[in-house]
Amino acid sequence: MKEIKIPELAESITEGTIAEWLVKPGDSIKQGDPILELETDKVNVEVNSDYSGVLVEVLFEEGDDVEVGDVIGKVDENAEAGAATPEAKEEPKEEVKEEPKEKSKEEVKTEETTSTDSDVVASPAARKRARELDIDLSQVSPHDPLGRIRPEDVEAAANAPAQTSQASTPAVEEPEFAKPTKREKMSRRRQTIAKRLVEAQQTAAMLTTFNEVDMSAIMNLRKERQEQFVAKNDIKLGFMSFFTKASVAALKEFPHLNAEIDGTDLLIKEYYDIGIAVGAPGGLVVPVIRDVDKLDFAAIEKEIKVLGGKAQENSLGLDELQGGSFTITNGGIFGSMLSTPILNAPQVGILGMHNIVKRAMVMPDDSIEVRPMMYLALSYDHRIVDGAEAVRFLVRIKEMLEDPYDLLLQG
Repeated sequence: MKEIKIPELAESITEGTIAEWLVKPGDSIKQGDPILELETDKVNVEVNSDYSGVLVEVLFEEGDDVEVGDVIGKVDENAEAGAATPEAKEEPKEEVKEEPKEKSKEEVKTEETTSTDSDVVASPAARKRARELDIDLSQVSPHDPLGRIRPEDVEAAANAPAQTSQASTPAVEEPEFAKPTKREKMSRRRQTIAKRLVEAQQTAAMLTTFNEVDMSAIMNLRKERQEQFVAKNDIKLGFMSFFTKASVAALKEFPHLNAEIDGTDLLIKEYYDIGIAVGAPGGLVVPVIRDVDKLDFAAIEKEIKVLGGKAQENSLGLDELQGGSFTITNGGIFGSMLSTPILNAPQVGILGMHNIVKRAMVMPDDSIEVRPMMYLALSYDHRIVDGAEAVRFLVRIKEMLEDPYDLLLQG
């Protein structure tokens, strides 16, 4: 019998949650076959079997938290598919009848009090949920035909109305303001996002400065060059490549926005790996485009398309999410007019884009024109970046976006 363990995943990942078992006890598996999907802080990864044989036992259920090195199942290398689990193989023992003897009152009392949750057949996830909800598993009715209690059984017991005997005090009516609720466990990724966002606000001296950009020039340029761009590169020219290029150019002028704190030192990065925040089904992820300063507009657009597609399919690799020296987030695609983005620690700067709105603007000659305007937000760590530096950084981005032909010439 061989044990299947959670393998080393990555330096920064030591635990995860079982999202789905891809095989069940009795199934035949081969060495290298994926047997379960594990949800980690960053991505979902498949855990493969190190052995060939039959999966005869699983020790953790879907929804259970596991750590690297945990034994999650057992494989019998000599069994055949469909073989019963060790529990089912046990032959019934011959019952030995003994003459009943009268129990003392102390023995009866002890027998009653020692019947605990450990005597109940329940999955680890169900036991964990019962502890969270303070539910006595012996009072839970399982729906499993084999009598195994699962998390949904515990939830049902927690939501069931309290039963009272005739001799007990009548139940107190619920107050009028009581409303139905639904309890939903946070995914591991959502828990990690919540934890890191709070940490970023608690550890960094975070401030946000704002500006606005006239998008007329970029919109006109895209209209003029779109057909030619698509014919040459087989991809559309979007807005994000302009913002990415402008950010890199501004970072070169203001390198403290491309740094991080390491103890009492500043690590000023001389590379430009830009994270692009993407809303994915499991929560916000920030895939990274590497060496953006060496890419042209078409290459950036293609990278964004590939990474965005992987985010929606939940197929991003760990290497595509790690690192990054600066982040761009676009709340405008969801209709956001203005926001204060939170730093993606240990980075010290994040640029927030917003929706484009036509507004009446006073021009230099005092005439009034309707222009497509976008608010920009730059959140920064005041421990490294001074306010004046942050303002100038954002003004520089505004200048480049309002004269995008320079960016195209740069490459």
